[in-house]
Amino acid sequence: MARRRRGGGRDAKRAAREQSQTEISTFIDRKIPYFEMLDEEALVKIEETADTVLEEIGIDFLEFPEALELFKEAGAEIDGERVRFPRGLCRSIIQASAQKEYVQHARNPERNTIIGGKRTVLVPSYGSPFIRNLDEGRRYATIEDFKNFVKLAYMSPGLHHSGGTVCEPVDIPVNKRHFDMIYSHMKYSDKPFMGSVTRPERAQDTVDMCKILFGEEFVDQNCVTTSLINANSPMTFDATMLGAAKIYAENNQATVISPFILAGAMSPVTTAGTVTQILAEALAGITFTQLVRPGTPVVFGTFAAAVSMQSGAPTFGTPEPSHVIYACAQLARRLGVPFRSGGGLCASKIPDAQAAYESANTLQTAALAGINFMLHTAGWLEGGLAMGYEKFIMDCDQANMIQVLLQGVDLSDNGLALDAMREVGPGVHFLGSNHTQANFETAFYRSEIADNNSFEQWEQDGSMDAAQRANGIWKKMLNEYEAPALDAAKDEQLQEFVNRRKSEFEDRDY
Repeated sequence: MARRRRGGGRDAKRAAREQSQTEISTFIDRKIPYFEMLDEEALVKIEETADTVLEEIGIDFLEFPEALELFKEAGAEIDGERVRFPRGLCRSIIQASAQKEYVQHARNPERNTIIGGKRTVLVPSYGSPFIRNLDEGRRYATIEDFKNFVKLAYMSPGLHHSGGTVCEPVDIPVNKRHFDMIYSHMKYSDKPFMGSVTRPERAQDTVDMCKILFGEEFVDQNCVTTSLINANSPMTFDATMLGAAKIYAENNQATVISPFILAGAMSPVTTAGTVTQILAEALAGITFTQLVRPGTPVVFGTFAAAVSMQSGAPTFGTPEPSHVIYACAQLARRLGVPFRSGGGLCASKIPDAQAAYESANTLQTAALAGINFMLHTAGWLEGGLAMGYEKFIMDCDQANMIQVLLQGVDLSDNGLALDAMREVGPGVHFLGSNHTQANFETAFYRSEIADNNSFEQWEQDGSMDAAQRANGIWKKMLNEYEAPALDAAKDEQLQEFVNRRKSEFEDRDY
């Protein structure tokens, strides 16, 4: 006769914990100190060297005369498409107008988040053309995958933001897929989201759709998108990114000015050299947004990894990129703007031990450094080429842990637990004490991915590894998904806008 399992009590407790985790959290309010690696002398040295880079070498702004004109009027020296900045010019412009923190509004006001200060906002991964799961392996992403990840992010309490290009839906033409992506964020989630940046007109489409969803005047006066603008490192901004940044800044929408660095290839092989270049590029890009519209919200961003000196392939989770994140976070706080970095980054192709330790290393570094906008928190595989379903769930478990870590230590009377020690006394365990009974549901973080049972129980449950357990979780989540209500009239307007705009030009693969 098969042994009958008695899972009712355990299942009920798990359901109770899941219910308690569904309370809306729109950011993590940090209660522990920053880990600051550099002292004042080191920070000043990097800032002075970055000013030398801006003054002597300069930054190229390609095929975008409007940027050159703005910089010239502000006092920079223009040499063709090269801009050289007098020492301190960028910093003075930024500190005169850029916001230290800003509210990004969601269509559900209860989901509004604040980016900056002592807050951390956790955001899904971004930009992968492939997906991976245990059932199908690796394949190109579709719009259904995109919708799935928006739904999973919506249902994940540890993620505060819906993200942007959570995967690249290659079954839709390149020049039209941004409509479906933005609409999916608006339709299937009510968390804040990111806009399209692959062409200026696509950024404008994003703004126009936001005006339908939020109202034109509201969008002009409030931030409703935070979008990623990458520098074309080393020391270059191209017309595509500048055009998108200009559209968002003109409309008072936030951008993340983010040097994209693979150290050793796109920056020097040294940490200090890489950090100096990042600061110079970020200062120039942030200055551009403030010249377009003073006071428009902006984030100092960086994506920092290193390349293998043997193969040239990007590496993740190693010490040097952590040094870069720690240093840049300090520099952003000194500049007075929010900071962005990753994330659950890894080079592994599957959700294995390499993926786990590389991702955990990067996530903990970002948390301790004081990241305000943590892009690539969940789902990242294969150096960003793939978005993993199981990896997404495993990373969300880590995101929940970050929330607990940054909350710090409870020093209330309940936290100090003197009554429990008085009740129990020497030589007796605490398991049956009144204090333990009152706190056991919330005492210590309990992972839904990890298995801490006995070997016999693990074997009886199917001998599954973490990825197999995650596979069941994401399927269950999608099966139970319920869409947040969206005003029917606005939904109709959005669909009409998308259909009209798509009909105005032919499909293209660029």
